[in-house]
Amino acid sequence: MNHLLNAWAWVTSVLLVIVMFPIVAAVWAVTTPFDPGRYAAGRWFRRLAVMQVAMNPLWRFTVSGVRITDPRRPYVVVSNHESYADIFLISHLPWEMKWLSKETIFKIPVMGWMMRMVGDIPLRRGERSSGVAALAACRDRLRKRVSVMIFPEGTRAPHDDMLPFRDGAFRLAIDSGVPILPLVVAGTRRAMAKGTFRFQHTVAEVRVLPPIETTGLTTDDVASLRDRVRAAIAEGRAALRRDLEARIRA
Repeated sequence: MNHLLNAWAWVTSVLLVIVMFPIVAAVWAVTTPFDPGRYAAGRWFRRLAVMQVAMNPLWRFTVSGVRITDPRRPYVVVSNHESYADIFLISHLPWEMKWLSKETIFKIPVMGWMMRMVGDIPLRRGERSSGVAALAACRDRLRKRVSVMIFPEGTRAPHDDMLPFRDGAFRLAIDSGVPILPLVVAGTRRAMAKGTFRFQHTVAEVRVLPPIETTGLTTDDVASLRDRVRAAIAEGRAALRRDLEARIRA
């Protein structure tokens, strides 16, 4: 049965990508002249992930936490990172963000084309020039009143502990004068474990924590801001895991 459910989930996911591509392209073509941040096209692209989860009988994803009342106020959004499924889960949040992602993902046919179309940001790991260009692109999106989404761990940990956070997202927020918006994800590690593309039964949730202002901070405050945010996410992750476990037992 698990093999059949996996087959169904993959087939519907691929078909949705094919169906959504012309829709995203049409929205991009119509709205880009007066929507330089490509907000509308991005929202349609994130709906693809939401629909893929809805068609996957093995995943149950929910959203909780702080409600963002102004979706066009730009944030540097940061989250812990457990699996590829984090992308599908976080896409359920009801506002648009441009994602900082590995350049290899942009090379995936159709999916990568849509990512470039909506203004997501490629990054080649280990290349300084790519990092500089990616940060410049992030600043561009923030100036256009669109949030950017960064995993400050840089990659998914092979174990249950969070990896150290890198400075880039926090330096970006201070330099751009925008708040940090921390997210906590829990449950996705089982949804699609690192090293496999096999779906598994899982209940997962993303929780939005209160924004953290950067007004008055300087580059000297990058490390303290980074550590403060990491501590908040670690505490929030522990609480969210307890809530999920209680929900599953009930």
